[in-house]
Amino acid sequence: MSLSRRNILAGSAGAAALGGLPYRSAKAQAANTIKIGVLNDMSGMYRDISGMSSVVCARAAVQEFAGRGFNIEVVSADHQNRADVGVNITRQWIDRDGVDVLLDVTTSSVALAVSDICREKNKVHINCSAATSDLTGARCNANTVHWTYDTWMCAKSTGGAMVRAGGDSWFFITADYAFGHALERDTSNFIRAAGGRVLGQVRTPFPGTTDFSSFLVQAQASRAKVIGLANAGADTTNCVKQAAEFGITRRGIKIASLLMFLNDVHALGLATAQGLVLTETFYWDLNDATRRFTNKVRSAMAPNMPAMTHAGSYAGALHYLKAVADMGVAAAKADGAAAVARMKAIPTDDDCFGKGTIRADGRKLHPAYLFEVKTPAESRGPWDYYKLLQTTPGEEAFRPTAEGNCPLIRS
Repeated sequence: MSLSRRNILAGSAGAAALGGLPYRSAKAQAANTIKIGVLNDMSGMYRDISGMSSVVCARAAVQEFAGRGFNIEVVSADHQNRADVGVNITRQWIDRDGVDVLLDVTTSSVALAVSDICREKNKVHINCSAATSDLTGARCNANTVHWTYDTWMCAKSTGGAMVRAGGDSWFFITADYAFGHALERDTSNFIRAAGGRVLGQVRTPFPGTTDFSSFLVQAQASRAKVIGLANAGADTTNCVKQAAEFGITRRGIKIASLLMFLNDVHALGLATAQGLVLTETFYWDLNDATRRFTNKVRSAMAPNMPAMTHAGSYAGALHYLKAVADMGVAAAKADGAAAVARMKAIPTDDDCFGKGTIRADGRKLHPAYLFEVKTPAESRGPWDYYKLLQTTPGEEAFRPTAEGNCPLIRS
C-alpha cells in the first residue's frame, strides 16, 4: 500500500498531538472521525484518470465540510490494477485502520471485489472510475453507489451514435477482464438491437499489452465498418495511435473509442484524436459550475486536468459527507448500508454534475454528453478539446432498473 506523503505527515502530526491525551480522549476523537480511503491506480495505465488527482478532488470535498462538528481523514493506496492487492488493502483498511468508505476504485475486477467486501463488512463503496454496469446489475448490493458512468451508458451513447451514422458492422478489440467484457457485451446488444452485426472480437491481455498491431490487422481483415475499442487508458491511446500509423482510418474504417477521457485526448494530441466521438458525464469547460470546480482543484492537480472520474470522486465524497452530517457520525460509522440509504434519500447537487438522484440499485443519475474532439484549428488552446454534439438526460442515459437484474429491485 502506498500512502501519499501528505497523508503520512498528517498521520504523524495527529499521532504526536494525541501522544499526551488520555486514552478515552483519543478513542473519542476516533469515534468522531470519518475515514475515507481513496483506492485506485496510482502508477499504471489509469493513473491520469484516477491516481493522486482523485485524492486531490476528495480533499476538495473534505475542505467544504470543515467546522461541521466532526473530523475527516483521507488515506490513499495503489491497487496496481490487481484484484488481490485491492482486496488485501480493503480488508486492512476496514479491519485495522477504521476506514468507513472506499472511494474511486478504478478497474472493474477490483471494484467488484471491493463491493463484495464492503457488503460483507457493512461499509460504504462509492465507485467513481470502474465501468462495469454489473455494479448496479447482478452484482449490486445495498452498500455500493456507482457514480460517474458505466459500460451501458457508454455503449448507448457512443456506440448508438456510431450505428446511427451508418456503422452497422463491428469488430471489437477488448481488454480481457471484467470491464472489457462488459463494455463489449453492452455495446453488442445495442448494435444488434439496431440491426447491426458483430463480425468478431479479439481479447487482449490486461494489463501489459502495448503492441496492438496484430489485433488491428485482424480487425481490418474482418472488413467491419467500425473497430470498437472496449478498453481504456493507455490501451485506448495506443490503439488509436497505431491505427493512425497503419492508415486504417484513411481506408474508411471508423474507430469507436467506447471509453475515452479528456486526459487520453491530451496524450494523443489533437492531430491524432481529432474527429473522435466519445461520451463523458463531466467536462471542465461545460458551464460556469464546472469551470468553478476546475479552478478550485486545477493547481493541486497540475499538470493534469479533471476528468469525469476525478469529478466523481469529489461529488461522491461530498454527497456521502452530506449524508453523514444528516444522520450523525456514529450512525454512519455503525451501518454502511444505512449511510448509503441516506445518500439515496437526499437529492444530489454539486458543481460537477448539477442536480441528480441515486436510484435504489445504487446508480447515480445525471446527464451524459456526446462530444466530438476538435481539430487543431478549432481549439483555442491546451485542454480546449471538445465540442458538444448531444445531451442525454440522466433518466435515459443509464440502464432501466427493470433490465439490470439487481437483487435490490426484485420483488
